[in-house]
Amino acid sequence: MAKGVRKIVLSGVAVAALVGGGFGGWHWWTEGRFIESTDNAYVHSDITVVSPKVSAYVREVRVAENQQVAAGDVLAVLDDQDFTAKVAEAEANVAGQKAALGTIASKLELQRALIDQAAASVASAEAEQRRAQQDFDRTRALANESWASKQKFETADADLRKAVAATNKARAALDAEKDQVGVLNASRVETEARLRQAEAALQTARNDLANTVIRAPVDGVVGNRGVQVGQYARPGVQLLSLVPLPDVYVVANFKETQLSRMRPGQAVTVEIDAYPGKRLEGKVESFAPASGSQFSLLPPENATGNFTKIVQRVPVRIALPHDNALAGLLRPGLSVTAEVDTRGSGDAPHVAGSVFGAVRPGQAVASK
Repeated sequence: MAKGVRKIVLSGVAVAALVGGGFGGWHWWTEGRFIESTDNAYVHSDITVVSPKVSAYVREVRVAENQQVAAGDVLAVLDDQDFTAKVAEAEANVAGQKAALGTIASKLELQRALIDQAAASVASAEAEQRRAQQDFDRTRALANESWASKQKFETADADLRKAVAATNKARAALDAEKDQVGVLNASRVETEARLRQAEAALQTARNDLANTVIRAPVDGVVGNRGVQVGQYARPGVQLLSLVPLPDVYVVANFKETQLSRMRPGQAVTVEIDAYPGKRLEGKVESFAPASGSQFSLLPPENATGNFTKIVQRVPVRIALPHDNALAGLLRPGLSVTAEVDTRGSGDAPHVAGSVFGAVRPGQAVASK
C-alpha cells in the first residue's frame, strides 16, 4: 500500500515537473527570450541649477526648501543699490549725448544762415567788382584819349583790384562756411555713435538691475537650496536647484550584449524599488551616443599591455507617461528595474540618429 502511494506521489511530482518545465519553456520561447531587463536603472529629471548673473549680497530669499514654484516666480533678491546708481549714471550719459546732438542740430541751422550770409556777401562783392570794372574800363578809355589823368586811372585800377580781392575773399568765406557743414555732420555722426554706445550701456545697466531679482526659469520644486540672506552671490555659483516634477524619465544602463534587438518605441515595463508591486508602462525613447565609460572622468585606454575585456553599458532613456500611476511621487535618483520587450524588432537596422542619439521630431521608428 505504502509503495503504491509513494509511486503515485512520485508520478504526480514528475508530471508536475514536466508540466512546469513545459510551461516555463513555452513562456520563455514565446515571451521570456524577448525581454531584456536590468536593475541598473534610475529615475532622472532635467534639473535646472539656478545661479545669479551679477555679483551682489543676497537681500531676500523668498522660497523654502521643497517649495513648488512656477516659471517667473521670485526666488531671491540681491542688493541693488550699486546697480541703481549705474543706471542713473548711464541715463545721465544718454541725456548728455542727446543734448550734444541737439547742440549740433542748432549749429547746423546757424550754419545754414551763415552760408546764406556768405552767399549774399559774394553777390555784393561781385556787384562791386562789376562796377569797379566798368569804372576802370571808362577811365582807361578816357586816359588813352588824354581826357583823364593818370592818377584817376591808377585809382580806378586800384579800386578794381580791391573789388576782385573782396570777391575772392567772399567766395573763400562761402566755401569755408560750406565746409563747416561737413565738419558738423561728421561731429553729428560721431555723437550719434556715442549716443548708441551710451544707450547700450544704459540697457546693460538696466539688465544688471533687473538681474538682481532672481526668478524661476521653469516650473518645479526647489531643492538643494544653499542661498542665505547676507550671502555674497557670484555668477556661476549655485544658489538652488529646480526639479521639474512630475516630468521625470528613466535612464537604464543596459549591457552592450542586450542592445542588438532593442529599438526606440519598444514597450518597457518599469518597477520602482520605492513602490514595490507598482508597475509602470513606458517606451524606449533614445540611446546614449556612447557607453557610460566614455563619459567618465577618466575614459578607459585599452591600447595598453594589460587588457581585460569588460562588458560595457549604454544608457537608454525611457519615457514615462505623464498620467502614470505614480505621477508626482517619483523623484530623481530612485532605483528602477526596467524590462524592454524587444518582440517585433527583427533584424532591422537601428534608426540613424536615434539608437545613438535622440529620436528627431517627425522621424520614423523602424518596426514591424
